[in-house]
Amino acid sequence: MKRVLLAVCGLTPQVVTETLYALMRQGRMVQAVHVLTTRPGREACLAHLLAPETGHFHRFVSEYGLDPGNIDFSTRSVTAVADDLGREIEDISLEEENECFLRACMEKAFLLTREEDATVYFSIAGGRKTMGACLALAAQMYARPDDRIFHVLVSPEFESCRDFYFPPAKSIPVTLRDKAGHPYTKETRYATITLVPMPFFPLRSRITDALLKKPESPATLMLSAVRTPHPELTIDLKGRTIGWKGFQLDLPPAHLALYAFFGLLKKQAYCPEKNCHGCDACTISYGELASNQSELTRMYQRITAGGPETILSDSGITSLSKENFKSYRAKINASIEKRFGTQDHRRLLIESFGRRPGVRYGLHMAKARITIIQ
Repeated sequence: MKRVLLAVCGLTPQVVTETLYALMRQGRMVQAVHVLTTRPGREACLAHLLAPETGHFHRFVSEYGLDPGNIDFSTRSVTAVADDLGREIEDISLEEENECFLRACMEKAFLLTREEDATVYFSIAGGRKTMGACLALAAQMYARPDDRIFHVLVSPEFESCRDFYFPPAKSIPVTLRDKAGHPYTKETRYATITLVPMPFFPLRSRITDALLKKPESPATLMLSAVRTPHPELTIDLKGRTIGWKGFQLDLPPAHLALYAFFGLLKKQAYCPEKNCHGCDACTISYGELASNQSELTRMYQRITAGGPETILSDSGITSLSKENFKSYRAKINASIEKRFGTQDHRRLLIESFGRRPGVRYGLHMAKARITIIQ
């Protein structure tokens, strides 16, 4: 059985060789290495791990008499995650960058776990904490029974030493620094590297085969694993959330007011049909929505309940123009898809029915499955 290491890494590529050392000591040496990182992280990996002759990966292989031909680890194995425009990200400091990194983790985990003759080891020790969290989440979605999530613990004094990449076969002295920054010398035989298996609950067995044909978002996979015969949509005005299958989505007051307006419209409509096709009873045109502006404003005031958001303006949700309505609807629907995934989101959207100029808007969800908490 082939063993593959998938690791995340920041500006300290030592974590890769430290992980390889720990795996070797446990008799789990891998035959392939993949690294997900940022643009500066990739440069650090190439310079410090894979540089010809001086790279610490090559030194590690030579030091312990390993056959480099048995370990597939090269420049093509190190991926700098790119954003939606194809630009390699510099850091994980924004929500958008974190989403790109999570997507890359999901895609890589999906591809590697498709190989039936390979066991995948996920190393979450490197980079920012959010990078490890992204890879751990991807592993929880796609890992199989024989796959593992590992963290690596290194002796604190050696962990902070940028020149330490692994304990050499023959102990050598290295210069370390104490908490005050004063240098001192210590032999590498005192360095300990511990491979810690992280417990996790694999969801792969609960995911339908249809969702294992291509990489999906965590929300799509998690909600597909929830077995609820008759799930309900809950619109909580006090909690400022909408709920579905036990998951909650926080919405800004203006967005929640508009969504709750459509929820209430559905609840109060006389709809004898079990399957909604956008009849006039439970849908509304923009013109009809505008004529109900006072009700929409009251809904907004009820949600804000005297808070600072209650201060009314001559634009936005309290004076809804057609352009604002389109913008709000698009943002609400995008938030729903992001939180509840691509499989379930169509049941929850503010949908459009019909064609111009007779377009109407409403919720597809059956009214019996909608609960509004006021």
